[in-house]
Amino acid sequence: MKRSPLARLWPGATAVVLFIGFAFPVYWMFTTAFKPTSDVISEDPVWFPTTATLEHFRKAVDADHFWTLVGNSLTVTLSAVVLALVIALFASFALARMRFKGRRGFLVVFMIAQMAPWEVLVIAIYMLVRDGDMLNSLLPLTVFYMVMVLPFTILTLRSYVAAIPKELEESAMVDGCTRTQAFLRVIFPLLAPGLMATSLFGFITAWNEFPLVLILNKDPGAQTLPLWLSSFQTAFGDDWGATMAAASLFAVPILLLFLFLQRKAVGGLTSGAVKG
Repeated sequence: MKRSPLARLWPGATAVVLFIGFAFPVYWMFTTAFKPTSDVISEDPVWFPTTATLEHFRKAVDADHFWTLVGNSLTVTLSAVVLALVIALFASFALARMRFKGRRGFLVVFMIAQMAPWEVLVIAIYMLVRDGDMLNSLLPLTVFYMVMVLPFTILTLRSYVAAIPKELEESAMVDGCTRTQAFLRVIFPLLAPGLMATSLFGFITAWNEFPLVLILNKDPGAQTLPLWLSSFQTAFGDDWGATMAAASLFAVPILLLFLFLQRKAVGGLTSGAVKG
């Protein structure tokens, strides 16, 4: 059946509208970061700035504890992602390849953990960390961030392992490999797209997390960058220029990581969503 011109046009038009809706806040954030203060506080919006300044970026970088917070965020985020990947790698293999009692129950638990809002556990988490005398420490943040991203990581990698033919693993074992060697030499290299997708998700989740560090780490030197974003205030209100510059700097690592991993990440998410 021949489609009408309107029927062919509306999917593209819808995509353009959605793109503009999602891209405009990012555009406004970056342009505001470079605008002079007079343009930022102007009653008439400056849609296309003609002058640029680095004043707001200097103010953001010169904030107290900035480089300490950068180190804290990178340490906590990367540690949580690596730990989650290591645990999920072996757990997903066991769930995909092995048959044991309670296997379906494990999957249900992971799905519930993925759907349940962890914020309901904030009070319990605070009491646990306080009683363990670990307030203002990066270790509890690393552990809880790892727990937050672990269910998604396991479920995604499980689907990806299940999509790899068992014959590849069996052939390696026939050639003399142990099951561990077959996994490391045959299965693990084929999991690259799934690992990229889950690491990207885990990095974004841990990098952006705000409430937990606000509750557990009151010491400015033990906090992370999300709290730094809320610190740009003056006697006259919020310093939007510095806030937007800080938000731009905060978004750069995620944008760079996504650009670096985008092909494998998209492929991994797609395969993990429909296979297994």
